[in-house]
Amino acid sequence: MADSAEDQDSRTTAYTTLAVGPDFRHEIEIKRSRFITVLRRAESEDSARELVAGLRREFHDARHHCSAFVLGPDRDIHRSNDDGEPSGTAGIPMLEALLKRETAPGMTDLSDASAVVVRYFGGILLGAGGLVRAYSESVSSALDLAPLVRRRRLRICSAAVPHAAAGRLENDLRAAGFVMAETGYDAHETVLRLALPDDPADISAATERLLAFTSGSAHLTLGGTEWIDVPLP
Repeated sequence: MADSAEDQDSRTTAYTTLAVGPDFRHEIEIKRSRFITVLRRAESEDSARELVAGLRREFHDARHHCSAFVLGPDRDIHRSNDDGEPSGTAGIPMLEALLKRETAPGMTDLSDASAVVVRYFGGILLGAGGLVRAYSESVSSALDLAPLVRRRRLRICSAAVPHAAAGRLENDLRAAGFVMAETGYDAHETVLRLALPDDPADISAATERLLAFTSGSAHLTLGGTEWIDVPLP
C-alpha cells in the first residue's frame, strides 16, 4: 500500500509491530484472578477500539476489560483505559509495557499495537501495587510470546521479465538478500517488485545485481515508497 500523506511526514523509516494474523492471546493467573491478554495489530484507533468492543461481548461476564494502544510510525498516538480498576493501576501500566518494550538491545519502537486485558476477579484483593504489577506482567508476558516483525518504509522498484524467467530470477534475488514485494502479472510479462532502502547506493547495487542476473536484459524502474513487513534480524 502506498504511503499516505501522514506516512510521508513520518520522522522514522522503521519500527517494530505485531505480525499480521489472528489476535494473539495469553493468560496468566495471579491470586486466583484470571488475566487474559489479547494483542492486535491495529493501524487506526477504530481498529483498537473494535478489539475492546469485541472482547466486551465475548467476555461479557468479566469484571474489567482494560486497554491500551500505541499507533503510528512515530508512536505519537497512545491511549489507555482502566475500565473500573483504581485510577492508574491498569491502563497506564499496560501502555508503559507497550511503550517500553525492548525490541532490540536499547531499542523501544513497538507501535501499531493494541492490548486488552480481561480480568476475572478471583476474590482476593491485590492492592494498587499488585494491580500495577499484574497488568504490566500480563502485557509483557504476552509480548514475550507474540510474533513480531520489522516494518520498514522502502522504495519499491520494479523489473519486467518474461514469465519463464521470473521464478528463477525471484529466487536468485531472494537468495541475494533482497526483500520482494507483491509480484504483478500481465499477458506478456511478470513484474517483479523489489523493496529497497531509499538510498542511491542501495538502488545502484540492486541495479547492478539485476543486470548481472539477467545478462543485462532487465532494468530497474523506480516507484514510490511503501511500508513493508520484514522478519526481525
